[in-house]
Amino acid sequence: MAKVKQKREGTVTKVPASLCWFEVPADDIARAKKFYGGLFGWTFAKIPTVIQDYWHIDTAGKDASPDGGLMPRMYPGQGITNYVAVPSVNRAVAKVEKLGGSVCKMKTEVPGMGYLAVCEDTEGNTFALWEPMLRTPRKAPRARSSKGRS
Repeated sequence: MAKVKQKREGTVTKVPASLCWFEVPADDIARAKKFYGGLFGWTFAKIPTVIQDYWHIDTAGKDASPDGGLMPRMYPGQGITNYVAVPSVNRAVAKVEKLGGSVCKMKTEVPGMGYLAVCEDTEGNTFALWEPMLRTPRKAPRARSSKGRS
């Protein structure tokens, strides 16, 4: 079987339907940071989001391994959520339902980053779909000519 070369570009991957992000819910953020930092050497940086006390997890992966987020647990029994990169959340949600899964949270925009939807598979496991926003490079402004000006 041929190996697929992966290229890491933030949360965008060149491999379709690959894991691109994960979120770890915690009852005690400081305790979880100490545990995962000590176990895997992960580092954490607080980032501003709509979820208070949300931390970026830097896994320091040299390959295409995804980074993740650490956040307060939202409800009892909430487990780790894996995010799978897809070209279209809308198409993937339709396929989830066609295959017998369900949608827990419909397509939601993460401003400036992309779109997510949370689903449940046929076995009761939750996962998230992630569609990154495509950013087009800005063109440099044209230099104005000073010809004919006095």
